[in-house]
Amino acid sequence: MNNSKAGLPKILPVFMSFIVMGFVDIIGVATGYVKQDFALTDFISQFLPSMVLLWFFVLSVPAGVLQDKFGKRYMLNAGMVVQAIGLGLPFIHYSFPMMFASFILLGIGNTIIQVSANPLLQDVTPPEKLASYMSTSQFVKAIISFSGPLIATFMASRFGNWKLVFAVYAVTSVLSAFWLSVTPIQESKPDRKPATFSSCFGLLRNSFVAIMALSIFLIVGAEVAINTNITNILISKYGITMERAAIGISMFFAGETIARFLGAIILNWIKPRVFLLLTTLLSLAGVLGIFLAPTNTIAFAAIFVTGLGIGNMFPLIFSLALQRLPERANEISGLLIMAVSGGAVIPLVMGFVSTTFGPLASIVVVGFCMLYILWVSFFVRKNQQANN
Repeated sequence: MNNSKAGLPKILPVFMSFIVMGFVDIIGVATGYVKQDFALTDFISQFLPSMVLLWFFVLSVPAGVLQDKFGKRYMLNAGMVVQAIGLGLPFIHYSFPMMFASFILLGIGNTIIQVSANPLLQDVTPPEKLASYMSTSQFVKAIISFSGPLIATFMASRFGNWKLVFAVYAVTSVLSAFWLSVTPIQESKPDRKPATFSSCFGLLRNSFVAIMALSIFLIVGAEVAINTNITNILISKYGITMERAAIGISMFFAGETIARFLGAIILNWIKPRVFLLLTTLLSLAGVLGIFLAPTNTIAFAAIFVTGLGIGNMFPLIFSLALQRLPERANEISGLLIMAVSGGAVIPLVMGFVSTTFGPLASIVVVGFCMLYILWVSFFVRKNQQANN
């Protein structure tokens, strides 16, 4: 059961795992450096980040099943240690095959971390504070994701070795695992048989769980699609340079970061299902603004608004799913993290639309994703009213 009196001594080491979780986003800048160092083609270099995303699809459900058997804290510590090993490999021998192995272990470790961290946070958080705490954890993760490239750039300019950011992250991962291992946490243990693959995937027969999983698929897909396609849209529409268009990416992540900070505060007073509706409407306004913006400056503002809207969707959907079936938290977490693989699918759809109908038309794909989430916000409200 949830320990409503857990307090900061138990919450802080769990929050620390979300800092470690954010380390995975270093793959973006790391891929650029590896491509440069080994003179790789664009096609070959993209195998590196794909090795990370692959494991979210392959291992999420098995990790959820295993943590139902061994415990959330055990699995979370294992994930942080595996990630630390992956981050340390380049210091044994720096080569493309070793970096390939590094990214594989980084993906495996981070998948386990993401599956385990959210259910463990549920165990140390009062139920009424779960959505707020999840937004706070995602805000912490966003700060790390934003600062990673800056740390790598500092290491490269100050010490002539960008890989030192991997060393910082590896040491922090080990220390975080140690802190969590010495923190006594009473984990919730449902009174039922241990989870299996069939029981996990069987949850998809529950319409609520299936809808939440598809929501995560589309939310993460939309985030990645904006990140990877917005520069092309801006260049095509306004004829600006790549450097100028890249501001759009920063505006989107700035919006998400601010949204998660504000969400952690606002969710103390607003119910998650109501906040989901408001944030979805905000994101749709941003998408429409991108489509109609007459100048790139207005488009930047619209991209920022889109980030403000999308920023809290992941923790909101996650918390709503866990609160609905808390006794199946491990299995639900595995399914929802598996749905993160939407980040590999929706950008492809957006790319196809861009090639077929033009870059500006591709933003409609994000709009359709947000329209689905808008429907979900009404579905959740109706579903909760029916259960009261």
